[in-house]
Amino acid sequence: MTSATLAPAAAGLGPPSMCGKLVRSLLIDPGVVGWNAGASWRDLGYLHPPEETLAARQHARIRSLLLGCGVDVVEPDGFLPGLTPDAVYCHDASFPSPRGMVLMRMGKASRSGEPAAHARIYERQGIPVIGAVEAPGLAEGGDLVWLDEQTLLAGEGYRTNAAGIAQLAGILAVDGVEVVPVPLPFGDGPRCCLHLMSLISVLDRRTMVADLRFLGVPTFEMLKARGWELIPIVEAERPTMAANVLALGERTLLAIAANRETNARLRGAGFEVLTYEGSEISQNGSGGPTCLTRPLVRAAS
Repeated sequence: MTSATLAPAAAGLGPPSMCGKLVRSLLIDPGVVGWNAGASWRDLGYLHPPEETLAARQHARIRSLLLGCGVDVVEPDGFLPGLTPDAVYCHDASFPSPRGMVLMRMGKASRSGEPAAHARIYERQGIPVIGAVEAPGLAEGGDLVWLDEQTLLAGEGYRTNAAGIAQLAGILAVDGVEVVPVPLPFGDGPRCCLHLMSLISVLDRRTMVADLRFLGVPTFEMLKARGWELIPIVEAERPTMAANVLALGERTLLAIAANRETNARLRGAGFEVLTYEGSEISQNGSGGPTCLTRPLVRAAS
């Protein structure tokens, strides 16, 4: 691991936030899950046969940018058997709560082994796991967005269902957290499903970047009523996941370089935008910078 193992008492996850300064994050390199998916790449929904060398180079850029921002990067010790290339999108298989990590139950069946792999990483790091979503519940981290320390939005769609949301509400109730379900659009159907974080990314405590065309009216009105400013993506950049932006804290963002016009809007709003080329590690597997990181600890924002 890049990070030294911490004793449980030192492994607190801090206040729940999507935009506080990122202190510690899990990363899973494409090489440790076998990015070359062979003949299964179509079944996984990839656009073309995976190219591991290019994926590794693009992923290394993300890692370098995180380290340059002072992020403590946690990585697996070695190869993770039994997983697909989707495991690099490590945001989805677990979720940080104020008391520890919650293991998800994946809505994409081929990803079912990922939560257990996360649990093993957390055990070695001394990070507590406080619960898990169980059948018939489904939940993925890409559908979960903290609005504040007491409010969690949960996108209900093909990857996160009502039973999973109810279980999350039960796990987080002791922390005084309200879990608010929001419906997700059909989009291009279950094979190309949209996570909630495909539609919105929190940039700071009152600003999001958003794909307004696909955002439900009730969700839009709720966010506006709560005082959120929504910066719309440039619609031509929807295919390159312009709404998928990782907040690093202190008004610094990580985004895909191809989304030049949307990134210019973010810079115009006063954010520093760091970029990486994501043709392989992001576009091919449909996972942007939020998907490729599992933030573990953020400072208070």
